[in-house]
Amino acid sequence: MHDGVASRLAPLLGRILLGDERDAAAELPVRVRAWDGSEIGPAGAPAFVIGHRRALRRLLWKPGEIGLARAYVAGELDIEGDVFAALGAVQRVMRSGDEPIRLSSDDKREIVRTAVTLGAVGPEPKPPAEEFPPGRRQEGRAGPLEQSAAFFERLLGAGLAHGSGLWDAADDLAGAQAAALDAAAGRLGLFPGARVLDLNAGWGAFARHAAGRGARVVALARTAEQAARLGTVEGVQARASRDLDGAGNGPYDAIIGLAGVEALDLAVPRLYDLLAPGGRVLLQQQARRPGPHQVRRTFTTSYMFPEDGELRPLAELVATLEDAGLEVRGVGALREHHARTLRAWAANLQRHWAELAELAGAGRARVWLLYLAASALAAESGRIGVHEISAIRRDRDGHAGVTLVEGRAVMSR
Repeated sequence: MHDGVASRLAPLLGRILLGDERDAAAELPVRVRAWDGSEIGPAGAPAFVIGHRRALRRLLWKPGEIGLARAYVAGELDIEGDVFAALGAVQRVMRSGDEPIRLSSDDKREIVRTAVTLGAVGPEPKPPAEEFPPGRRQEGRAGPLEQSAAFFERLLGAGLAHGSGLWDAADDLAGAQAAALDAAAGRLGLFPGARVLDLNAGWGAFARHAAGRGARVVALARTAEQAARLGTVEGVQARASRDLDGAGNGPYDAIIGLAGVEALDLAVPRLYDLLAPGGRVLLQQQARRPGPHQVRRTFTTSYMFPEDGELRPLAELVATLEDAGLEVRGVGALREHHARTLRAWAANLQRHWAELAELAGAGRARVWLLYLAASALAAESGRIGVHEISAIRRDRDGHAGVTLVEGRAVMSR
């Protein structure tokens, strides 16, 4: 149905979604369905369903990524059909963040006139309860990582592995995660009795894997529930700590950080001190493209990781390790593996939607789906990368311990 609210939205959407005066009804990459059932946009395309006028007010006050995210998390805007296709169709908008739309006086008058007739003009709505205030966590409210083990068992899979899987020979998420854990343990050269520090243990997938190989693991968990769960694993000392204060004094034969290490530039000098001579480090970090970068508030810093939401280029990550005295021995790209892992997690979330919305709340479940889908699209398009960086602390003679290069032991203690 093309008559009704949706057709009257076309001029407004043309500016908010297309950024110019083109005919939104003819050129929208998605369908838009208004609260009266009227539609515009191509048939068969995924649909953005505007269920409440407040969604338009959010877009008027915060055009682009933040406005869309707030309306979706609040449940005033829904996505019908393939979430990945819907977000991919408007990813140019999703990259524009909180920047204001530049409009002429005539454009502003026309948009205001349309908004008034639709009852969408009014004060700026309060952000959803799931949004963090700028620069800090929202006190008294559960963040994305403070969900229960039951929530993450459904989201991540039974193994609760939170890093990127390796999909080269895997048919499913469980196989990809098992391959990734084996590969990480191999690159660290784990041996029975090895002392291992897990910087971001999560629910303990790698800590359990390393302990199963006979290693002695100190696992830093972000939440008390994670630490309590890990504390029952033989060979693992679990400590609830968001920083390296929980690492003790070492030394460690191996240090691993899967799924990113917060404030890496501050952590790396301490990692050098914690490593034994010849000890190895393996880090997996997201990275952005090199070049000028505008620091701004995004969906990720607003809803997921407010303390460490800004990504750095790969060259800066490598330089940080080298400046601390570590020798970088290898860099591998995991971007495609990361994207496929995110899609698998999103599929789990959608498969168990009713249960997970009950466990976390509908708004938080929407945050997770939006994050997983948007992150997967960013990785697939190359806007972000995920790299695994391996490094070593040389001994006093400059030796690097037992290091494998192309499958050959090139140096020994």
